[in-house]
Amino acid sequence: MKKGILVFLALVFSLAIVLPAFAEDPAEEAGQATSPQLKNELVQLKYAKAQYILVLLRPYLSRQGNVSIMPDGNIIVISDFPENVAKVLAVVKELDVKPADLLFTVQLVLGSEEAEKGAEDMPNDPIIKELRNLLKYKHYSLLDTSLIRAMDAQDSEVRLGERADFQLWLKPKVIKDEKASLIQTEVRLRRVVIAGMPPGATSAKVEYITTDLIGTTLNIKSGDKTVVGVSKLDGSGKGLILIISGKIVD
Repeated sequence: MKKGILVFLALVFSLAIVLPAFAEDPAEEAGQATSPQLKNELVQLKYAKAQYILVLLRPYLSRQGNVSIMPDGNIIVISDFPENVAKVLAVVKELDVKPADLLFTVQLVLGSEEAEKGAEDMPNDPIIKELRNLLKYKHYSLLDTSLIRAMDAQDSEVRLGERADFQLWLKPKVIKDEKASLIQTEVRLRRVVIAGMPPGATSAKVEYITTDLIGTTLNIKSGDKTVVGVSKLDGSGKGLILIISGKIVD
């Protein structure tokens, strides 16, 4: 009998020690109850491309946070604590703005030692007057002119020349400061001519010869006109001159 009582007391003592170890900590329970829940937010972008701004948003997230792109549409999904989601939304608002409208006027001018047949000289153009003092060419004739409507940070392309054998590509970026707005523009001018077309060949099999003529990056004040560059043509005494003016359209 005494032995049974001793075994029972030993069991009670053991349970008194072991059971508290499995009990939930009240402080831990309180912490779980008060920890903030993650918030999910879907944002439909109007102008900015989701894949371009994703890397700019991640620094504002916590370790638990995430930002991703939905498979369909230009929509980003933000998941994080509410205060971080608010920060990301504020950044998105600054980035997702309508790009500036830009209007470029492009002139393709041929400089030569002798006047071209049927070509009109450009005696009254102020830039041509300056070029006469800088270059050896005596005659300047307008090959083609074109207007290009472009958007900030987006590519634009146009064909120039009587046979459309000159390809002009440009990508502008508006840089604003307190004094003035500059249009920083990447410019590429190439000549594209048909090398040959076998008899009966389709247009998809046409071979082209492409020659890079002018490639540069320039800064233009809105409304200004500038010479982009000069390229000699086929080793002759002729030169191709590219002149551009650009302005920000309100």
